[in-house]
Amino acid sequence: MCLIPEPLAVNKCSVQIEQQFWEFIIGKLNKYYAGWADKWEGKTIPVDGDYFTYTRHEPVGVCGQIIPWNFPLVMQAWKLGPALATGNTVVMKVAEQTPLTALYVASLIKEVGFPEGVVNILPGMGPTAGAAIAKHMDVDKVAFTGSTEVGHLIQQAAGSSNLKKVTLELGGKSPNIVLSDANLENAVEQSHMGLFFNQGQCCCAGSRLFVQADVYDEFVERSVERAKRRVVGDPFDFKTEQGPQVDQEQFNKILGYISSGKREGAKLMCGGGVAADRGYFIQPTVFGDVQDNMTIAKEEIFGPVMQIFKFKTLEEVITRANDTKYGLAASVFTNDIDKANYVSSGLRAGTVWINCYNVFGTQAPFGGYKASGNGRELGEYGLEAYTEIKTVTIKVPQKNS
Repeated sequence: MCLIPEPLAVNKCSVQIEQQFWEFIIGKLNKYYAGWADKWEGKTIPVDGDYFTYTRHEPVGVCGQIIPWNFPLVMQAWKLGPALATGNTVVMKVAEQTPLTALYVASLIKEVGFPEGVVNILPGMGPTAGAAIAKHMDVDKVAFTGSTEVGHLIQQAAGSSNLKKVTLELGGKSPNIVLSDANLENAVEQSHMGLFFNQGQCCCAGSRLFVQADVYDEFVERSVERAKRRVVGDPFDFKTEQGPQVDQEQFNKILGYISSGKREGAKLMCGGGVAADRGYFIQPTVFGDVQDNMTIAKEEIFGPVMQIFKFKTLEEVITRANDTKYGLAASVFTNDIDKANYVSSGLRAGTVWINCYNVFGTQAPFGGYKASGNGRELGEYGLEAYTEIKTVTIKVPQKNS
């Protein structure tokens, strides 16, 4: 049902990631939030005097949800779960590139007997359907996953209309830091998947790969070799690791960034071109000797383009990693737990993975610092944005406490 051609199967490491990912979507996420429906209760609060005080957790009301094209089924479950568990109704605007997934899920929702009007799927374009949700006076909350530029527009529309609640999960330029004591075999494979997963079309992709100078040359060599082995082709072939990009606009944008990298002096180690005579296939691309002031180092590419930087000290890499407007995710590869804690504590990012990448749990919150968004989704934290807290105080004739 998804219009995004994601490969059916890839190598052993990728298969494990894919399996965990789809189990996360189809099973655990929906079951997790279904379990919260009767457990998200308020508190009784001791107060002075002859009064009894308690809080109620009540639904926000009508929730507008706007989801992207890169993970249409994931994002639908990601957004619907907490909204429905807390008793809200939903108007969901799905990406114009991938409407069929959401519409099929809507048919299943109708089939199992949801009341009419609880879940409403709205295919349409962002400037029309999406903008209407963001500024509508009867929408009480908006949750958006997508670009930082559109996130600004949604925040502005919410502020200029009814001050509706807003949750934003936006873009990223996530630092992936490899220390010299890391297990290089694991670091190379995890870094490869952290960047190239889903054709690089992932907001938390490890797109700024910082490698300590002592192991830089070996790491680059291994990463290039791995990228050259990556199988690009028909997403319905089980041997394929990488399918096409979503559309021509994204295809051209990525090729433009590759040209920019070459023009500004980054060293093209492999790839850099079109991978087929038709379709939107791009060669797995690796740039070395990337400098922090280059365009490819600062802007979100959203494609199969790895950028590798060299660093010497921990203090240096923390400073450089944080030198971005984004703060969605990060990772650290090291065998030293003290270094792992030191670096992760210094990173301005909402999620930090240690010796792994793209590991998600339904119980663990996800969201960004800075221009990567506001609020958190998933886990218990994800329920808060869909809840209004009401305080009720009752005068009692006698209080035995």
